[in-house]
Amino acid sequence: MAFRTFSGRFLAGLALTGFMLAAAGCQSGDNGILNLGIGKKEDPTAPPPPQDPKILASQLQAYCPRVTVRDGTAFFNTYSKEAQKPKPRIKKTGDAAQDAAAQAEADAAAATPPDESANIIYQASVSDVTRDCSRANGQLTMKIAVAGKIVPGPKFSPGTITMPIRTAVMHGTEVLYSQIHQYQVQVTDPSVATQFVFTDSNIVVPEPTAQDYQAFAGYDETAHQATADKPKKKQRKRAAATN
Repeated sequence: MAFRTFSGRFLAGLALTGFMLAAAGCQSGDNGILNLGIGKKEDPTAPPPPQDPKILASQLQAYCPRVTVRDGTAFFNTYSKEAQKPKPRIKKTGDAAQDAAAQAEADAAAATPPDESANIIYQASVSDVTRDCSRANGQLTMKIAVAGKIVPGPKFSPGTITMPIRTAVMHGTEVLYSQIHQYQVQVTDPSVATQFVFTDSNIVVPEPTAQDYQAFAGYDETAHQATADKPKKKQRKRAAATN
């Protein structure tokens, strides 16, 4: 009986080992979820299989570059112009070190930006952007829409507000389209926010050959500042013609 028991266990062990080897052989060529890594190992030095970089024509036809609002371009605040405070003068004591320290402290206090919240005319913000595309004659025509709101500030008075909104399309570092729009909105009620929707329908760029265009929309405060600082041309009076 002891011999039969040992023989039976030995045969059962051989059968189990044979089953595991057969299963490993079946899995060596299978990349499915049951692959336990027992079979053929991949050569780590072998190059990866080539991938087809081609994009289907139908994918390109459906491609419309996504519009992004860059950091720092979603908000635009306008402040009233207040008279600048003159640079403080320090009465000299005759001690050079003491006078220099007092002057440095006064300059630092003057350089500290004041709280401008009480001088805000209005606060404008972008809440959403969208786009639409069409193709013709090797050109891509885009329509970019910008939705936002205008919140009146303490210095606000009813009237027309001008906001500098820039739209742009880029291919890598190449600028395909860039335009600044001085968009005007009529605001009459200073107690509530005014909604607006701006649309640029004049964007025409070369039709892309890959899905690698970038579109941007947002406020451009540098353009607004340049317009505000631009000196006005003085009109010269014409001398009266003499006969």
